[in-house]
Amino acid sequence: MLSDAEIASFIRDGFVRVDRAFSRETAAEARTILWRATGCDPDDPSTWTRPVIRLGQFAQPPFREAAHSPVLHRALDQLVGPGRWLPPGALGTFPVRFPSANAPGDDGWHIDVSFGMETPDFMEWRANVSSRGRALLMLFLFSDVEQNDAPTRIRVGSHLDIARQLAPAGDAGLTLRELAADGFAASAHRPEALAVGAAGTVYLCHPFIVHAAQPHRGKNPRFLAQPPLLPREPICLDRRNAEYSPLEQAILQALEEI
Repeated sequence: MLSDAEIASFIRDGFVRVDRAFSRETAAEARTILWRATGCDPDDPSTWTRPVIRLGQFAQPPFREAAHSPVLHRALDQLVGPGRWLPPGALGTFPVRFPSANAPGDDGWHIDVSFGMETPDFMEWRANVSSRGRALLMLFLFSDVEQNDAPTRIRVGSHLDIARQLAPAGDAGLTLRELAADGFAASAHRPEALAVGAAGTVYLCHPFIVHAAQPHRGKNPRFLAQPPLLPREPICLDRRNAEYSPLEQAILQALEEI
């Protein structure tokens, strides 16, 4: 179970790290499948010719085991609310990052928007203040990730800045293009955290967290899944019984500061 301090940290900082959410054995089984999908040889770095290879959804047993671990599900109940989220059917996408002197080309600051995907231009996809279509961003570490292994960069507390930016736009929300117009300057003052940890670690992030990839300066390829957690019911910022989840509390706290 997450402690009261960890839940408070999620509300304040926008993420919480869950160690040993799934086993190292499960992670190793998953990496074997992922290596095959990359077309690279794990024992021959000369085959690692691209800085990043993006893989799709995976639903084989080790991925299902990772997604449905009791430790993880208890944490999701605590952050989103029992019965308010949908268990993931698969994990993806996987941006597999390799040591490389070449820029990956996808390392800009952003949030993961959550609706309007019927539009072909992904910059027109949208997010709104009630996070329609997304309850959390989850980062599943399927390999050990140290400081030089291209860990995801997280702007601590940036979910509060995004909530305040989205609030005036109401249900319609803003497009990614609108959100990124100033390069996410509202959160540029925030300290950065790195999503490091042992294989089996999961970071549970508020859907509004501003984050970014980075070049891989280490030696060992990084295997990470970044699936959304989908809501079973809409996130509500006006509950009659005031039984708000930590996810909702974080948004309400941001709006109180406008």
